[in-house]
Amino acid sequence: MKKAIIFISYFLNGTICLILLNQSAFWPGFISKALIIPLLMILLLISFKSMKNQIHFFLFAGLVFSWAGDIVLELSAKNGNMFVLGLICFLFAHVMYTLVFLLTPGKNYLQKNRLYILIPVAIYGIVLVSYLYSELSEMRIPVILYTIVILTMLAGAINRKGKVNMMSYTMILAGAIFFVISDSVIALNKFGNKFESSETIIMSTYIVAQYLIVAGYILQFRERKLTSEADSLQYEN
Repeated sequence: MKKAIIFISYFLNGTICLILLNQSAFWPGFISKALIIPLLMILLLISFKSMKNQIHFFLFAGLVFSWAGDIVLELSAKNGNMFVLGLICFLFAHVMYTLVFLLTPGKNYLQKNRLYILIPVAIYGIVLVSYLYSELSEMRIPVILYTIVILTMLAGAINRKGKVNMMSYTMILAGAIFFVISDSVIALNKFGNKFESSETIIMSTYIVAQYLIVAGYILQFRERKLTSEADSLQYEN
């Protein structure tokens, strides 16, 4: 019941956030955006009894950095110098998510004979940076570094295959892809040619991405819990 309430609250708040994107008033949109990640934090906290598990902690840390990034980037609309700080916050968020994906117990899917799977990921990164390169000037190194980190996060999501149930794998992989789309549009908006509805694309993909990553992670442990309960019942019988 609690999770259902958070699910409804999360997407209701996300819808409000999208509606307020083109409004001139600053604070309603700021508050709505600032509530996105705390709702996911609550979902994570009520799903696990403790954050002492290292991987739980890394995911929670990723949410904290994302929350900081949301606030800083929203404030950067008033102070453009804060954009780099927001970029740093999300860079650390992606590092945390990458650790969560790579530290998932099990045999790595991306072994030497499967590295070809990452070719489209690498090509995407090269094309994106090449397209923006002439407009980046002093932001070239930060943007290239950020691109490498977020695509590594995507590779980490791909690497979970076979380690978790298929629903968890699919949700997190989709979340990682949506995150790449969101951040790519931010880069195009900032350094390329801003296009109509870009803000809506950025926020809608971001809202879906964060939810899929957290919900997919929680679902990763559902099968283990059900198996453990079944084993316990069998033992008692």
